[in-house]
Amino acid sequence: MMAQLSGFGLQFTLASASEVTSLLSGIDWSLAMIPLISGIIGYITNWVGIKMLFYPMSFYGVRVPGLKNLSRFLPKKIQQIPGVLRGKVGWQGIIPSRAAKMGSIAVDKGIAKLGSEREFYEEFGRDKLAQHVIATANGEIREITEAAIRAEYPALWAAAPQQVRENILDRVQQQIPFVIESVTDELGENITDMLDVKLMVVEHIRENPELVNRIFLECGDRELKFIVNSGFMIGTPLGMLTIPLFVYIDAWWVLPVAGVFVGYTTNWIALKVIFNPLYEHKVGPFRIQGLFMKRQDEVSETYASIIAEDIITMVNVGKNVMHGRQADRTRLMIQRAMRPVVDDVMGAMAPVIRAAGGTESYQNLRKTAADEGVGFAMEALHDPEFSEARSDAIREMLYDRMKVLNEAEYAEMLHTAFEEDEWLLILIGAVLGFIAGWLQLLLITAL
Repeated sequence: MMAQLSGFGLQFTLASASEVTSLLSGIDWSLAMIPLISGIIGYITNWVGIKMLFYPMSFYGVRVPGLKNLSRFLPKKIQQIPGVLRGKVGWQGIIPSRAAKMGSIAVDKGIAKLGSEREFYEEFGRDKLAQHVIATANGEIREITEAAIRAEYPALWAAAPQQVRENILDRVQQQIPFVIESVTDELGENITDMLDVKLMVVEHIRENPELVNRIFLECGDRELKFIVNSGFMIGTPLGMLTIPLFVYIDAWWVLPVAGVFVGYTTNWIALKVIFNPLYEHKVGPFRIQGLFMKRQDEVSETYASIIAEDIITMVNVGKNVMHGRQADRTRLMIQRAMRPVVDDVMGAMAPVIRAAGGTESYQNLRKTAADEGVGFAMEALHDPEFSEARSDAIREMLYDRMKVLNEAEYAEMLHTAFEEDEWLLILIGAVLGFIAGWLQLLLITAL
């Protein structure tokens, strides 16, 4: 039965309720679920993919007999999968598994462009460093000096009159500030040889791989959220394109294959729009540029804070200079500075000391004094208030320089670190999409 309505010269024909019901009952509503499920698949696969990019921090898996020898003949991209070169099958976050390499790239493509060894040392402030070490050491100099002499000449020191011992300790106390200033000045003059920033960064990040995660998670927090959300935004329209394929081909394998396409494509597109286009393009009222590229000022501030607070710090610089590849040279520098002090404070006692313990013991005294100097210098650098104050100077320098980098240099700082591993993140999306496609098929056929 048809109903007729007219008004203002127009006529409409309305289908009866039974005809509408008949029309709707002929629609396969399970097909209408495909776009929604594809969007959910895209979201979940991207979320899992991002998690697998950063976690777990350590490798979890099993050793496969013969895989380690076989891995040498596998394609380079397969060798990049965490665990393969060690003959294991399992997983470790892509970023932490490349921690040392990431640290090396961070220096070559980023930190080295923002400052040199000499500039970092000058920003820390050699004068402030000397003053702080002197202030920290003052309370311990007498104790350290007495322990060093007693270790080499226990009987002679015990037999020396109290006034003699006090005179020696007082003279050391008076001269140590000049020694510290001399050492910090000489260190500054030779800092490019004494300090290896790249080695310092690589070793520190290797020991603390969570720092690499922190750099990416905090600097790229918005972009990572975009990758996850884009899974739904891109997956849903791709799911709409899947419907005619599923109906026309009418084969069980369509949805799993479509899942591969959705997982692969969503990750590929998301990664591309983060850094591209590199330069801003105006299209009518719109300004188009890579998401990460738009936030240079904000990202620069975050990056500078992480580097200054946890990587290029007074403690790490001190460890590298005092215990790194140039440690022997540093100790010789301190020994040279301490030699006139030791000779002077001993004064007339020096011949007696040499006679009592020999020249070797006298040289050991100088060496002990230098070693103790390294000890209290490192202790001074661990002062949190002093370290934080000096980190502020490094942070400001890094931020001021990073925010004015040109687009190519800025993008290179973070993109280069994981660019060659992007294929792995895209592959993860495709594999997860394949699995999700099977789940989608089971759900659709069950409706």
